[in-house]
Amino acid sequence: MTPQRSFDIDRFVAVIEANYRQWNPPIITFIANRGATPFEVLVSTLLSLRTKDEVTGVAAQRLLAVARTPESMVKLPAREIETLIYPVGFYPTKAKRLLSISRILLDRHGGKVPDTLEELTALPGVGRKTANLVLVEGFKIPAICVDTHVHRISNRIGYVKTKTPDKTEQALRKKLPRRHWVRYNELLVAFGQVLCRPVSPFCSRCPVAAMCPRIGVDRHR
Repeated sequence: MTPQRSFDIDRFVAVIEANYRQWNPPIITFIANRGATPFEVLVSTLLSLRTKDEVTGVAAQRLLAVARTPESMVKLPAREIETLIYPVGFYPTKAKRLLSISRILLDRHGGKVPDTLEELTALPGVGRKTANLVLVEGFKIPAICVDTHVHRISNRIGYVKTKTPDKTEQALRKKLPRRHWVRYNELLVAFGQVLCRPVSPFCSRCPVAAMCPRIGVDRHR
C-alpha cells in the first residue's frame, strides 16, 4: 500500500493567497486595515459575533464614530449603545458587555487593550476566538483564530481531524507553521465565504480543488 502523502499546507496557503484579491476580506480585517486601534478591533469583533459582516461593518462604524476609546464608551448609556449597534445579534447583551469591558480596561489596564490571550479572555464575553482575532488584527501578534470557516476547511482538506473549533485550534497550534498564523484566519474566512461553503461548495471554481480530498463533502458545484 502506498503511504498517504501529507497535506502541503505551504502550497495550499500560497494558492489561496494568490487568489485572495478576488474575494472580500473579512470585516474585522477590513476594519483593522483602515488603521483601527486595538480597542476598535475588540469592539468590532464583539459586535461581529453571530452577526453578518455587512451588519457588523455598519454598526461598528456608527458606534465608533461616537466612542472610539474606553473613556468615551463609558459615558454612553446602554440604551444609546443598543440603538447605535442595532441590529447586530444580541445587541442588548453586547451593549452591556461593551460598557463592562470599557470600565475594566480603565480600572485595570490603564485604558489599554491587553495583548495576551490570558488577559483578553479574562474580559467578560471574550472567548478564545475573539481574543485570538484581536491579537492578530489588533496587534499583529501570531495567533490562531478558529471560527466556523477555519474549523470546517481545515478538516475538509484533511489537515486536521477534529470535532470542535477548540480542538481545531489545539491541533493547528501544534501543526500549522507559525509563519501562517497571522493570515490563516483571514484567508480561510474569505475563501469559505465565497467558494468553500458549508453545503455544496464551488469545487468547480476552486483554485485548490486538485489538492483537496473533500472530506465530508456530500455534494458540490
